[in-house]
Amino acid sequence: MSFFNSNRKVVLVVEYDGGRYYGFQWQPDVPTVQAELEGAINKLTGEQRRVIAASRTDAGVHARCQVVSFWTGSRLRPSILVKALNHYLPDDIAVKKACDVAETFDIRRGAASREYEYSILNCDARSPLDRGRKYLVVNELNIDMMNKVCDILKGQHDFASFCAAFFNGKSTVRTMNEARIDREGVDVVFRVNANSFLPHQVRNTIGLLIRVGLSRIGIDEFVRIMDAKKLGLAGPTAPAYALCLTKINYPTMLELTR
Repeated sequence: MSFFNSNRKVVLVVEYDGGRYYGFQWQPDVPTVQAELEGAINKLTGEQRRVIAASRTDAGVHARCQVVSFWTGSRLRPSILVKALNHYLPDDIAVKKACDVAETFDIRRGAASREYEYSILNCDARSPLDRGRKYLVVNELNIDMMNKVCDILKGQHDFASFCAAFFNGKSTVRTMNEARIDREGVDVVFRVNANSFLPHQVRNTIGLLIRVGLSRIGIDEFVRIMDAKKLGLAGPTAPAYALCLTKINYPTMLELTR
C-alpha cells in the first residue's frame, strides 16, 4: 500500500504575530510567514511545496485566523500535522487546525468574506503591555460620529480612495458587509467584514475614520474623499501593528474556521 498521495490538498488555520515579518507573502532575503510555513513543511515531509493564503497580510500585520492550503504526498493525519508543523515553526507562528479538502477547493475564491480588527488605545498615556498591538490616540474619539461614517461604508462601493497608490489590479469595487466602531473603556476597536480587501484598505479607512473621530474632518469631507475614487487619497495610513486578520468565512468548512 502506498504511503503517498500526490493529489492530497490540506488546509491549515494559522495564527501569527506579524511583528518581525515583512508580510505573509514570500519575498527574497527577508522573513515572511509564507517562507516559515513552507520551511516547516519541507522539514516535516521533505517536499518543496507552495503555500497559498486566503488573505495576504502586510508587513507587521497579525492574524488570529489565517487560512492556507498546500498540496502534499504525506499521509500524516491532520491532528499529527498540526503538532509536527508546530514543532518546526518559530514561537510567533502556530498551526491551530488542519483538515483535508477536495482537490478543487480554492482557498481564495472559496472564501465568502474576510474579517479584520484594528485596535486603538484611546487615553492620555501609552501602555507598555499593549505596545505592538494597539495604536495610541490621545485625544478622545467621537465614536458616534465614526459609526455614522461606518454606515456609509457598508454595501458595494468603489473603494479606490482607500487603496494603496501602487495598486494595479483590475477593479477597486468591493462589498463591505459590516463596519463598526466599538468602545470598552479606553479600548476602541474597528471591526470590518468584506468579500475581500484592497491593499492597505483597512488601514487607510481607519486612518480617515480617526480624523473624523477627532473632528478634523466632517462626514461630508469623508464622503467627498470616498466619491473621488482616487488611489491613495484617504489616509494617513494607520500603523500595521494594530491590525489583525480575525477570520476567513467559508460557506463550507464552518467547523474548521469557527
